[in-house]
Amino acid sequence: MTDTGRKNQDFKEKISTGEPMRLNKFLSDAGVCSRRQADRYVEQGRILIDGEPAQLGQKVHAGQEVRVDGKCISISRKQIVLAVNKPKGIVCTTEKRERDNIVDFLKYPERVYPVGRLDKDSEGLILMTNDGELMNEILKARNYHEKEYEVTINRPVTNAFLKQMSEGVEILDTVTRPCKVKKTGVYTFRIILTQGMNRQIRRMCEACGYRVRELKRLRIMNIHLGDLPTGKYREITGEELSKLEKLAGRKPEGVYHG
Repeated sequence: MTDTGRKNQDFKEKISTGEPMRLNKFLSDAGVCSRRQADRYVEQGRILIDGEPAQLGQKVHAGQEVRVDGKCISISRKQIVLAVNKPKGIVCTTEKRERDNIVDFLKYPERVYPVGRLDKDSEGLILMTNDGELMNEILKARNYHEKEYEVTINRPVTNAFLKQMSEGVEILDTVTRPCKVKKTGVYTFRIILTQGMNRQIRRMCEACGYRVRELKRLRIMNIHLGDLPTGKYREITGEELSKLEKLAGRKPEGVYHG
């Protein structure tokens, strides 16, 4: 490999891992201009990062949009999608003020965000990603994406209860969508929802005169919790990721650009 080829390969690898890089070095390695010239461009206000004027010495990260004289310079990044088995007590937020936030709990080396929420008192599958577009597609209510749960309640499951839950329950000034419900034990049942209202299952059960004791999410679309240990995660890749993207309504592309 030539020196130039090796330099370009090192540049691509550094950016694809999400490691921040000084703006002037990024533009130099990308072949836009020299580092000194890049600094002059910054002083002249000719460079924007995510729509804001760049600053001398600023670093850029994978996923950010860099424009020079209006022209977009793409920064490739590695797409990350994780399946996490969230334990009880962990909050699905990125807020550092929340001591039990899922980001600090997970300690994943790259910045990832929870796709939707799972109550603090609940456990099971939550997806996390750095791909905002995929996140939005998964969360769109109109897409009717399935989420499956195992629920334990305080009184025996009856046929009348199953019928009421499956046909729709009035909560939060609306009626829930019809859903699939199946008895799995004296006090347990599985339910598949296609909407994500706040504390929906707990509210539905309360409206039917029951109280939820345990709630565990088992599946989101084609992603199953399986035997993933509590508090652990696994990366979603290959055919599993391709199918997730297809179900979400977006064509898989592998590596995305800012």
